[in-house]
Amino acid sequence: MKDIHQELEDRRQTARLGGGQRRIDSQHQKGKLTARERIELLLDEGSFEEFDMFKTHRCTEFGMAADKPAGDGVVTGWGTINGRLVYVFSQDFTVFGGSLSETHAEKICKIMDMAMQNGAPVIGINDSGGARIQEGVASLAGYAEVFQRNIMASGVVPQISVIMGPCAGGAVYSPAMTDFIFMVKDSSYMFVTGPDVVKTVTNEVVTAEELGGASTHTRKSSVADGAFENDVEALSEIRRLVDFLPLNNRDKAPTRPFFDDPARVDKSLDTLVPDNANAPYDMKELIAKLADEGDFYEIQEDFAKNIITGFVRLEGQTVGVVANQPMVLAGCLDIDSSRKAARFVRFCDAFEIPILTLVDVPGFLPGTSQEYGGVIKHGAKLLFAYGEATVPKVTLITRKAYGGAYDVMASKHLRGDFNYAWPTAEIAVMGAKGATEILYRSELGDSEKIAQRTQDYEERFANPFVAAERGFIDEVIQPRSSRMRICRAFASLRNKKLQNPWKKHDNIPL
Repeated sequence: MKDIHQELEDRRQTARLGGGQRRIDSQHQKGKLTARERIELLLDEGSFEEFDMFKTHRCTEFGMAADKPAGDGVVTGWGTINGRLVYVFSQDFTVFGGSLSETHAEKICKIMDMAMQNGAPVIGINDSGGARIQEGVASLAGYAEVFQRNIMASGVVPQISVIMGPCAGGAVYSPAMTDFIFMVKDSSYMFVTGPDVVKTVTNEVVTAEELGGASTHTRKSSVADGAFENDVEALSEIRRLVDFLPLNNRDKAPTRPFFDDPARVDKSLDTLVPDNANAPYDMKELIAKLADEGDFYEIQEDFAKNIITGFVRLEGQTVGVVANQPMVLAGCLDIDSSRKAARFVRFCDAFEIPILTLVDVPGFLPGTSQEYGGVIKHGAKLLFAYGEATVPKVTLITRKAYGGAYDVMASKHLRGDFNYAWPTAEIAVMGAKGATEILYRSELGDSEKIAQRTQDYEERFANPFVAAERGFIDEVIQPRSSRMRICRAFASLRNKKLQNPWKKHDNIPL
């Protein structure tokens, strides 16, 4: 009689090999790890508990009944990242190219249901040729079941997608609905229709990398939030990101030990803003000097660089940062930066992550391409996101805050809790030169008079004190003490309670 214990080990060994050693070797030759190797790197050592290792497909068409590998092309289960629960699925390209079948989808749906039930993030590692053609509509139904769970989980548990190979056709819509998408350079790509179909339909000749590679989606389309050099770097950075996030929308983000004095004074900040109002400076320097140990996890670094989004810790607690970047387009808001920041603000609000806004914005970018592209609607997204957010909101105006862009960037009027300004702040409807030319149009021929009017306007309005007189700025603070003031502000807001009126959901200008 065969030893049942030995049979279990034999079956497990076969399941772990997926599509067999030859295909595993092929995966390695492409510079890619296998589905199981990726899970081992992502999770704490020895913490992974697998579900449905022996599940197989039910397809009998096209000779499929004779080939039923255990696991059916996806490894699913749960484990921990720095001791905190996460659910994970990892598609196995060695089994039918990681294609999704009815049972493959069932495995993913099972862990997504458990993640919702138990309040823990879902991390999906995508490496798949798409729908399994042999199964036809059953495969498409499987995708739709996954999509529905992505929608239900949105704003309930964090969802992170890591694209580590092909992700094409209907498969792209599941990652598209998750909170974060990360890619691997030169080995991952996403597109709705591949290069061959594009050539047939539109006569465009394009490579997979140009059509849907990491640089395309991080720089041009904004579909992806970041791209990494290889599988190992990607997985270690995902571990770092998860450490900033709460497990679910009723949980708080973890508080981590910190070794940085909250009252630290940084005199170099007194000279960060140049004397010349039109000279740029790097806002990332301010972020680094405010954050615990200078640690900043940037989101969408390569897209819409005129605005910066990401996570820092203050006194060990996660804070989302939105900051204008004067180094790019003078820090103007435009279509892309508004969309980028609005999505980030809504994520933070959904998961009770406080928001720090650093403002140096001369206005919205002018031009026909912006107006034709709908900058009004896109700018309204950011305005809407800030006004809707009920989390603690602290704003610091470092230099320019002009016109509608002043309102949009977490102003006091959008329920900002603490609104600080540096003495270098200029809060006005518009810049001095433009304002003077409108107010004193009849004097435009006299350059001396106009220069004097401009100087008078600057002295009266190019400062934070008019806004402070009206209570729109809570305090004008010394730049050197910014970390202390901001840390204290967030500490005082830890028990903030604010609720919006009851509604089924809002209707954000999409």
